[in-house]
Amino acid sequence: MKIKKTLCSRIKNMNFNNISFGNHYSDHMFCSEFKNGKWKNSMIKPFGDIMLSPISPVFHYGQAVFEGMKAYKDKKNHVFLFRPKENFNRINQSAIRLEMPKIPEYIFMEGLQRLIDIDRNWIPKKYGESLYIRPFLIAKNGILSAKPAKDYMFMIVSTPAGSYYKNPLKVKIEEIYSRSAPGGVGFTKAAGNYASSFYPTRLAHEKGYDQILWTDSSTHTKIEESGTMNVFFWIKNKLITPKANDNILNGITCKSIISIAKKEGIVVEERELNVSEIIEGIREGELKEAFGCGTAVVINFFEIISYRNKNFFLPKLPIHQRLSIKLKKKLLDIQHNLSKDDFGWRFRLKKYF
Repeated sequence: MKIKKTLCSRIKNMNFNNISFGNHYSDHMFCSEFKNGKWKNSMIKPFGDIMLSPISPVFHYGQAVFEGMKAYKDKKNHVFLFRPKENFNRINQSAIRLEMPKIPEYIFMEGLQRLIDIDRNWIPKKYGESLYIRPFLIAKNGILSAKPAKDYMFMIVSTPAGSYYKNPLKVKIEEIYSRSAPGGVGFTKAAGNYASSFYPTRLAHEKGYDQILWTDSSTHTKIEESGTMNVFFWIKNKLITPKANDNILNGITCKSIISIAKKEGIVVEERELNVSEIIEGIREGELKEAFGCGTAVVINFFEIISYRNKNFFLPKLPIHQRLSIKLKKKLLDIQHNLSKDDFGWRFRLKKYF
């Protein structure tokens, strides 16, 4: 692997006391090319623009998949990744579905570790903060025809991350637009999944909501996801989340929360969840809490769920009584090496440089 370090770090321009998600990028990026059926030219180089042909299939046919993951520091400045093999497996599942080449594990893991090590000073030290890492695979060269590309590029970039959302969320149950459909690509992290959500999300913003609570495309009666998050509902002392399927992303944070909750003795149900059950639960006082989770957001609870132009207010629990806050702390303590990792999720980064 070739490594070309920057001659002038931009970290001096970074205010770690005021981190704005996605506005600052670390000094380096990792790149690897797929050409003539083989992966080659892996290298770390200074962060910067890349050159692509205007007929690259990524622009015309949307052959692009990505991942989201994080690196954390503990009190001794040791660096940890969180379940990186899960991200490796999932990006390849996405690639297969979009007829793209699988990324070899040695390229993904070696490129990831060396990149984060060389930019380890960009990892914030505060509890709950991290370095957000974005691996992505795009179609590079081909012809202007609706066919898979011949050449591809795999890259990794990173950005310091604080809180994704600052406040509890107001969400709107969607009954017109759909995020995904059976047999589609909803279970992947395909770029188009997110682009297609922008317009209906803007409509929700105009009505005063932070995010959409997506429902199934066929009947709009079954809960799926919310924005970029998996969702949980605390009903009758059971923690319920829609089971991952073709429509729903198999979230790594979601799976981690399920494991933590079960270890804490909480009854967890992964199953089909109807909108009617949510609304009835609120009306009957049986729904105590609802929250979204994901790599970027970690966990954030909902304060309002809107359905058919009516706002339903969720219970205003003290912070110390919120299940979402308790689970979030359990997760962050593992990620920051503040508690025992009974699950084997922490992956300590070794020093290369």
